[in-house]
Amino acid sequence: MDADPWAALAEQFVDGAYATVKGRVRTFVLHSHLLDHLPEAPARVLDVGGGAGHQSFPLARSGYDITLLDSSAAMLAKAEQRRAAEPPDVRDRIRLVHGRGEDAPAVLDGQRFDVVLCHGVLMYLTDPAALIASLCACTGDGGILSIMALNADTLAVRPALERRWGDALAAFDSCEERGVLGVETRADTVAELAERIQSHDVAVIAWYGVWLFSDWMSLDATADEDIAAIAEVELEASKRDPYRSLSRVFHLLGRKSVGGDISH
Repeated sequence: MDADPWAALAEQFVDGAYATVKGRVRTFVLHSHLLDHLPEAPARVLDVGGGAGHQSFPLARSGYDITLLDSSAAMLAKAEQRRAAEPPDVRDRIRLVHGRGEDAPAVLDGQRFDVVLCHGVLMYLTDPAALIASLCACTGDGGILSIMALNADTLAVRPALERRWGDALAAFDSCEERGVLGVETRADTVAELAERIQSHDVAVIAWYGVWLFSDWMSLDATADEDIAAIAEVELEASKRDPYRSLSRVFHLLGRKSVGGDISH
């Protein structure tokens, strides 16, 4: 077995997926959500499974102190390439660390952060319990935890639109699917994930959708102004019912209790 399962996918994921309309929309929508909830810079941000830093590097440009933790050496190599292209002051605010998210408290010597990000990682784990516990442990008192997960309530949509009716019927009672990268993925519901983090003294403060229209459509090369228009529509849909509930993935944000007070 390849010790780094992402080695063969790093090029496709970083230079392919994130450069697409969907990838750019995802980055914009998540970044907009974060700006509504994050403490002011220079807060300390931990990006667990952060890959090449597409979500956290923009925060570094805004003055945040970033620690990016990833278990894939191939992904970290991509992150280092992108970090090297940043201005010196931004580079100085980005630290890259090799390690598993489940081991983050030990790898980071018990350091706790003002913000912990974990976007698009839970879906690749059969059982996310250990990672969720680690994320919550790394979140400081009053800190923000941000998780993006695959939406179990909408798994039937993609196969139905692709006219795979048997797969669509099965998806109504499933929490698994083969993702666009050809990797098996697992989905969560907002309610289940909210319960999981609350058991670790993190109270939900908001949740949003992320991809709706742009996920169900084939959007190839598109002008920047068109992408901006798509992103604005997706951002509005991400905040409203019933649209956010229909999104391909969801974005859950919580706040760590202070002194054991979950209501903080």
